[in-house]
Formats: sequence, C-alpha cells, structure tokens
Amino acid sequence: MSGNRQRTLGGGGQHVLDYLKRMHAENPAFFFAVQGDNDHASGNIFWVDATSRMNYSYFGDAVLFDTTYRTNRYRVPFASFTGFNHHGQPVLFGCALILNESESSLIWLFQTWLHAMSGRPPVSITSDPDRFVQVAVAHVLPETRHRFCKWTIFREMQEKLAHLYQSHPTFDTEFKKCINETEAIDEFESCWASLLERYYLMGDEWLQSIYNSRQQWVPVYMRNTFFGEISRSEGSVGLNLFFDGYVNASTTIQMMIKQYEKAIASWHDKELKADYDTTNATPVLKTPSPMEKQAANLYTRTIFMKFQEELVETLANPATKIDDSGTVTTYRVAKFGEDNKAHTVTFNSFEMKASCSCQMFEYSGIICRHVLAVFRAKNVLTLPAQYILKRWTRNAKSGAVLDEHAAELPNSSRESLTVRYNNLRQEAIKYVEEGAKSIHIYNVAMDALKEAAKKVSAVKNRGPGPTQGATLVNGGGQELHATQENQTATYQSVDEKKKKISELTAELENTNQRCEVYRSNLLAVLKDMEEQKLKLSVKVQNARLSLKE
Repeated sequence: MSGNRQRTLGGGGQHVLDYLKRMHAENPAFFFAVQGDNDHASGNIFWVDATSRMNYSYFGDAVLFDTTYRTNRYRVPFASFTGFNHHGQPVLFGCALILNESESSLIWLFQTWLHAMSGRPPVSITSDPDRFVQVAVAHVLPETRHRFCKWTIFREMQEKLAHLYQSHPTFDTEFKKCINETEAIDEFESCWASLLERYYLMGDEWLQSIYNSRQQWVPVYMRNTFFGEISRSEGSVGLNLFFDGYVNASTTIQMMIKQYEKAIASWHDKELKADYDTTNATPVLKTPSPMEKQAANLYTRTIFMKFQEELVETLANPATKIDDSGTVTTYRVAKFGEDNKAHTVTFNSFEMKASCSCQMFEYSGIICRHVLAVFRAKNVLTLPAQYILKRWTRNAKSGAVLDEHAAELPNSSRESLTVRYNNLRQEAIKYVEEGAKSIHIYNVAMDALKEAAKKVSAVKNRGPGPTQGATLVNGGGQELHATQENQTATYQSVDEKKKKISELTAELENTNQRCEVYRSNLLAVLKDMEEQKLKLSVKVQNARLSLKE
C-alpha cells in the first residue's frame, strides 16, 4: 500500500453485501460494517461471525493481519484477522475487503474490528511491513506490540538482492541463521555487521531500512512479548494460514464466499478432531516426573508434546548454580558440549518464579527446558500455576464468555443478545464435551438436551413476553467512521425473544449433530478395540496349538 488506491468489485460487491445481510438476519451476533456508501460498497467491508467473536475472547492475545492479496496480484482484495487456538491451529477473528487503500481506511478497518471484539486489544499483532498498517496499528492499538512478518521480509530480500543470491548461494542460509539463531542482541548486531562486510553490502539502502526496523521483526528483539507461536519457524511461513489453499490469486468475488465458508468448515472439523484426540488418546509418558503427568492432564495433545520435548531435553541440559543471594538463585544451563550457547536462569524460591534469558515462556507461553532443568535441580515436582497458560489447556474455552471483562461493560452490553447468544452456545458445547467421554454420559447429556428443547418449545408457543432492549453491534446499513463516531443500531422489537429461541433451537440441533459425530467416533474406536482383541485372542490360541504340537 504505497499510495491511495481505489478498487471496485463490480456486481460482486452486491453479492457480498447480500450474503452479509442474510447472515446477520439469521444470527444477529454476526457483525458486518461497510465504510462509506453502504449500498454501493465503494468503501471497505468488514465482517465477523459469532463463533469468531467468541474465539477471540479465548485466543485474542496474539493476532495476525494478512494482506497477501497485495503482493500476489489477487483479483479480490481479501484480508483477514486470525490467531492460534489451544491446539496451535489457525483460528479466524474476522475478514475484510479492502477496496480503498489509504491511511484513513485502514484506521477505519482496525477501529471497526476492535469495536466488534468488544474493544479488547490484543497483546501482539503481526502483519506485512506496510506503512498504512503501521499507522493504523499505532493509532488504534497503541499498547499492542506490532511485529513484521519475517516471511515477507525474506521474500522481498530475494527480490532486492537477486544478483547476490545468484552469485553467492550460501548467503540465504547465512542471513537466515543470523536472524533466527542469534540468542542475544549483541550476537545479532555482530553477525549482521559481519554479513554486510563479507558480502560488500554496507551501502545498500534497502538493507539499511530493514535494519532500522529490526526491533519489529528480528526475533531476538521480540522475545519478551507473547505471539502465540509454539515453534520458532512459524513466523517464517507467511500470514495466510487460515485461508491457504482456499483463497488465492485466481479466486473471484463470486467464488470467495464459498471458499470462505469451506475454510471455516474445514478448520472447525480439524479442531473437533484435535479435541477428540486430546480427550481420547492417552499420551505416552517418557519420564517418571509427576510434572509430565500433570502436563499430560492439563494441556491439549499438541501443546503437551511440545512441553514433553522441553522436559526430556532437561536430561541433556544440566543446571549449574553460579550465584546464590538467599531467596534468588542464579543458574547457568547449557547442553553437554555446547557451553558457548548457555542460558541464564534466575529462580525465586519464595515466589516460585523463574526467568530465563531465552524468554521462551514470554514468547510462546510454554516453559523452556532451561527453567525445567532448574526446577529439577530444586526438586520442584509440579508446574507452578503461573506457568500454566489457560489458552493452551484442554479447558481453554471453559467459563463464561468475556467473563474477565464483563464487569467493565455497561448493563445494556452485558445483557445484549450477542452476549446471551454466546453464553448459551458455550453452555451447550459443555454438554458435547462431557457427552463424548462415555456412552453413559452421552445418553444423559442427550436426554438433558431433549428436555431443554421441550422447555424452549413451550416458551416459544406461549408467544413473546416483555423484553429488554438489546444493543447490537452490526453492519446492517450502518456507517462506521475513522473518527470512532460509530453508530450503534438499537433493536427494541418484540421479536427479540423469538430470535433468541430460534438461535437456541438451532444451537441445540447443532449440538445434537456434534454429539452424534462423537458417538460415532467412540463406537468406531470401541469396534476397533474389539477387533484387535479378537485378533489377539486368535494369535494366542494358535500359539498354544503350536506349543502342543
């Protein structure tokens, strides 16, 4: 976005608007807004469904803002806000069509997105190194740590220094090693200077420009901030993880909505599978440590495996005490034979707090092998509570939606249809999670849901009673401005209760379907176990016959 640029969608713009209006009519918690002329869609368009808004309340600490369409000559100017769920999978927080590329339009987009997310800013946001996005983030999210995507910088590097890549094939490896593997700021600075000198790049203006912004993309400067990544390599694979394979340069506006829905359905199924695997597959423990057993019961399967990797590595990373000032002890932790890559860990025995120079916990929310080595040396047998990030646990979605922020909202917001919808939905999901654990619990949960459906139906048949006015944030014909003079549509219709009942009924039906999926999966597992048992019995019988012969 080097300058103002206006795009048009032609007839496709109305196609998108009609879809968004239909989605909002079906579910008032579906949010959309159009900048400028709503009827002709000459401005930017933003939308987010109810599930994405609820997911943001659980996983909105780290956000990715993807504008891949700008660099890959996409037909559709499609952008997205995404993050990572408790399985480390991409999760959606909203979508946009950026028809007007300017500072004011990007500010409008970020204000509108934040408004839809109940005004809760993320801890960090990652985007392309774009001037308009920088201005918008600084203006709307001043407390949020803004990081540039390494993958974008690496790709641009290959374009800017194509001649160097051809003449010196080893440069790419050395450059990425300098960026990804340096453990301290001084080490990075020395390595960078050495690269420039060795390849005669001291006067390169582009390299100087990315060096000037190094605190926004070089990992060694960013490790004190949470980015929701469980692998260091993730920051180098681009931003369009959620829609990768669904939206690309050949996608037309007519195709986009279908692809958008396909991506959502696909990732929903993947999350369900990950939930099922976490609940039903018992991890193989590799140590006798009570801490490993504790983590296996707390974390999702993916996060536990990452923790387990760190725990096992403590066997090769002994902790050596180098200073003891009473309450606080300092350790040096290094892998056998790699003393030059040692890390320093300070441990406060009174507060049970440890701090490591690698800052892995601050960056990813998973405790590092160096701190775990110190815990082993100090005979700390279980993980202290402050090192268990709820967003990585099996119960990441437990509790009331937006519970920690509810007290900050006015009464009308707390009682809004959106909040009630999300709370009811979350309660229904609890039945799914519990019902999947055994056939007996499944039957009990199913009976409870059927009884609830009867009660809801009875209320529905009696007709609507007196209702409170619900304040909804949506885009049905509203115009939201960059100055934050956002209009809020207020619905005080007697049909509100009917809508709520319809939504709850639909959610119950959806829950029943999910229960059936879990039940089918459980029965399949049980059937497989019986088959394996039968095969084993046959083998034992054959072995006995062989011995008799």
